[in-house]
Amino acid sequence: MIVLELVFYTFSLVMILASAAVVTARNPVYAVLFLVLAFFSASAIWMLMEAEFLAIILIVVYVGAVMVLFLFVVMMLDINVVPLKEGFIRYLPVAIIVAIAMALELLMVLWSRGRFGVEMFPIPAPHGVDYSNTRELGVLLYTEYLLPFEVAGVLLLVAMIS
Repeated sequence: MIVLELVFYTFSLVMILASAAVVTARNPVYAVLFLVLAFFSASAIWMLMEAEFLAIILIVVYVGAVMVLFLFVVMMLDINVVPLKEGFIRYLPVAIIVAIAMALELLMVLWSRGRFGVEMFPIPAPHGVDYSNTRELGVLLYTEYLLPFEVAGVLLLVAMIS
């Protein structure tokens, strides 16, 4: 059990650092590459939570398609970020206030979950060898959530055609 926690905290730390690097990177190409690293770390955390389908979809769709497109666009545009960052320091006090407010909200949520007897970090129960997360997701998607799934499919079809 301690190994799983160590792996979880390692990938969480990598994801937090990569996310911070996305925002603070001076070069847009590096920012996109740090975003890819954050997606890989999130995918590894989903694998630890036994959500294999979502982890693979995150890698295939976001890293394989969207991030390659972002990287291609950023490299082709050759953005000059110096004029964009001029006057950025005047928004720093508001940004600090918002960051403190968000941190306080997060701490309040974590504090309240511990007080009301809710387990803070539930570990998923192990399943049998014949259990398929993808099959369970498909059964749920095509039985209980069929109408929203069909509506999303029609919206995506309309978006592709237009």
